[in-house]
Amino acid sequence: MRYFTKERYKEMQVYGFLAFPESKKEWDEMIQYYKEEGIDYKKNAKEDLESIKKDLLKFLPESFHPYIYNGTINSEFPTPELRSIAEQWLSEYDERNKRIRDEYNEYFKSIKSQLPINVVKFYEKSLHDATIKSFECHSKDECLMILDWGVSDIKLTFKGVSKLTMPEKLEGALWLYDEVYHNDKYFELHVLFDCPLTEFSIIAENIVVEHLQ
Repeated sequence: MRYFTKERYKEMQVYGFLAFPESKKEWDEMIQYYKEEGIDYKKNAKEDLESIKKDLLKFLPESFHPYIYNGTINSEFPTPELRSIAEQWLSEYDERNKRIRDEYNEYFKSIKSQLPINVVKFYEKSLHDATIKSFECHSKDECLMILDWGVSDIKLTFKGVSKLTMPEKLEGALWLYDEVYHNDKYFELHVLFDCPLTEFSIIAENIVVEHLQ
């Protein structure tokens, strides 16, 4: 993966973690809702923080660390100081994320005419949130992937496979993001999956996409 990597996805989760309530009124209403539902908000906040603490410390600057270590980053209404540094980091992240997307989109435009038409059509039809049902290679140069796409199953047949990099088990993985590259007579497909978070790549000559009933 060159753009949509596991590291980038983890940083995206940090971005979502910094979505603070806009007002004290909104915060109080949220706390009241948890109380009425019999949910211990403080306990939940602590568990949520522990699950992402490693990435928060990795991706956020040191100015955030005191709020992370004492747990107030998500257990209390954000102070003006916390909100200020969060807004600055979020703004910088948005700019960087846009730059990365634009860079890849420009690259794809530059190679589009060199790719098989099937590959172009496949890439331009997003499989985001599709679930892998099966993946198998019937020969050394042909592999099949079946995905549950909600309204129908989709069968991907990779032809002329020259290289495959994948985890031991793909079944049940959730398709997050993908990117395509041109490589001589081949195309490279890189996919970031979740559940578990893993990267998949395949180099092949072409792809056949079929919708199954």
